[in-house]
Amino acid sequence: MADEHGGFEDVRENVDGHPMRNLLGYTRPYWPRLSVGVLGAVLTRVMRLIPALVVAAAIDRVILGSGGSGLLTDAGLLPSGTITGEAARIALLEQLVLIAVVAYLLRSAARFASRYLLQSAAQKIQRDLRNDTYDHIQHLSMDFFVDHQTGGMLSILNSDINRLESFLNTEFRQVIRVVATVGGIGVILYLTSPKLAAIALAPVPVIGAASAWFLTWIEPRYKSIRETVARLNTRLENNLGGAAVVKAFNRYAFERDRVAEQSQAYHDEQVAALRIRRAFFAGLRLLTGVVFVLVLYVGGLDIILGTPGALEAGTFTLFFLYLRRLYSPMRRIGRSANKYQQAKSSAERVFGILGQGPTITSPPDPHRPESVAGDVTFDDVTFSYGDREPVLTDVSLDVPAGATVGLAGATGAGKSTLLKLIPRFHDVNGGAVRIDGVDVREYDLGALRESVAIVEQNPYLFSGTVAENIAYGDREALAAERRGGDGERQRVVEAAKAAEAHAFVTDLPDGYDTLVGERGVKLSGGQRQRLAIARALLNDPAIIVFDEATSDVDTETEERIQASIDRLVEDRTAFVIAHRLSTIQSADRIVVMDDGEIVERGTHGELLGQRGEYADLWAAQADADPASADD
Repeated sequence: MADEHGGFEDVRENVDGHPMRNLLGYTRPYWPRLSVGVLGAVLTRVMRLIPALVVAAAIDRVILGSGGSGLLTDAGLLPSGTITGEAARIALLEQLVLIAVVAYLLRSAARFASRYLLQSAAQKIQRDLRNDTYDHIQHLSMDFFVDHQTGGMLSILNSDINRLESFLNTEFRQVIRVVATVGGIGVILYLTSPKLAAIALAPVPVIGAASAWFLTWIEPRYKSIRETVARLNTRLENNLGGAAVVKAFNRYAFERDRVAEQSQAYHDEQVAALRIRRAFFAGLRLLTGVVFVLVLYVGGLDIILGTPGALEAGTFTLFFLYLRRLYSPMRRIGRSANKYQQAKSSAERVFGILGQGPTITSPPDPHRPESVAGDVTFDDVTFSYGDREPVLTDVSLDVPAGATVGLAGATGAGKSTLLKLIPRFHDVNGGAVRIDGVDVREYDLGALRESVAIVEQNPYLFSGTVAENIAYGDREALAAERRGGDGERQRVVEAAKAAEAHAFVTDLPDGYDTLVGERGVKLSGGQRQRLAIARALLNDPAIIVFDEATSDVDTETEERIQASIDRLVEDRTAFVIAHRLSTIQSADRIVVMDDGEIVERGTHGELLGQRGEYADLWAAQADADPASADD
């Protein structure tokens, strides 16, 4: 069950396989880039070990004049034997400098290559994942959008996917760093002094086991934190979207308290996780400190007592240089484990969404008609949202092509729900909805919806220009607007003229190129309605649905919109949900609904003659508005 506050805990159940393995699946197209990047990262870490060997050799052989071999000598990079004389020592020093220069050059080149290749691959994976997730959400059925809030979806598309990119970008390199650094230093320490190497490397399995425990402990907490973030984002999105309502009712304090409650919940969960996380890292540092002291004591005691196999001064210094580099990435394991759990929690939500299949899809062999006449039949239709009480019960209605049907009734009677079944926004629980005699469940979903246009009571306009919003009704016109309006602008203008919108559009500051603002906020309700009608006209649908298209406008604007509607319904099957009955009195048939059932049907005159519910509604509106009494 979806979280009413915006959490997406339910979608985690849809993940197919391990979410992080699914994430790795997105790396396959970029394996050449990633492989070179990994090699570069390994070479970077190996080259970082060379300067410490150079320092140890300089102390032992150049400064102290020791004849000990050392790893560089064993590798054939330095001459063996005791170096005597000033010239020989200077020559040896120059060799060491050359080795250090080459190491730094190789390290710089490898570092650039690895970081560029790995980070650019992470960006590409982020892009692919966001595009796929967004496209998948767009194709989910309307019941998903009913059960899940926009703020939670935005949290997944933004913060969760960004977190996965950050994990690939940062923690992937950290894993390479740990493996290459610990492996390289472990080999060098063992070759230098097996006894001290055993002491230095003893904490490695302990840190690994502790990190595994930490992963298990922190996982449920990060799941909870991600859900809390989604709920907080949903609350913020709802409040910002309803800014006008908050201001109108002066509910600043109430909304501040609601946001503060969600913020406090997020704060408490983060602090609880932070407390254990900090304690875990402090324990790792204490462990590595103990090892540092032990190496200092045991190695120093061997040098003082002259124990056989004791290290020379430079090599002993090498141990401490490497100990610092050994435990820094080891301590980073805990931090990487922390980031891994955060990323895994995000991956569960992302791949949970990708695993969420639409409940309404085209059948295997869909019906794709060359044209749609527009005959619509509701055959004993019963429908309910989920497991709730039925919204529609045994509704039957035959509408011939080209007819205009008005729907009347109280709010909640089921009018809008009935018409949402035509484009298959939802599927019936019983009965069938047919277009041209074919069950809508047998249609190709895209073909079905392209033959049906809907003009809502509060039409949604996208943030963009007037022309772009009208052109949204036709693929070619929309593509042309994205290119600059070439070739299709005249069709947009003609649709606006037919919708009685051209006059006010030309009065706007930039005409058809005027930006309408978010959700069309810069336009009036009547202007938005007329643009929505123009958009529907451009779509040239066989079936058109008006869902209380004139309920929120003044009489003059209603007359203009009604004129637009009259043009739009010519030669089309039209369904008009009416708040003002005067807008449907000329309909071919009027259907009155109550509590999910059809209680009356007929023409305006027939229904008035029956003196039933429609006549009562008409009389009530006539008393409120005498101008509508003339029938």
